[in-house]
Amino acid sequence: MTNSLTSLSAAIREHRPGTTVEQLAEDLLRPMLREWLDANLPDMVERLVQKEIQRMADQAEPK
Repeated sequence: MTNSLTSLSAAIREHRPGTTVEQLAEDLLRPMLREWLDANLPDMVERLVQKEIQRMADQAEPK
């Protein structure tokens, strides 16, 4: 949360005339989304790949 508030504070200081709310939101969300993806995506991909490998292995086994 502190990191988010720091980002908000920095974005407000860098406010440029004509900046839309959408642009400001994008500027704020991009680093937060990148941080979340960096923290969570590798585990998600690993879990999904393992699940798919298991599914393929189960299909390959003779019944």
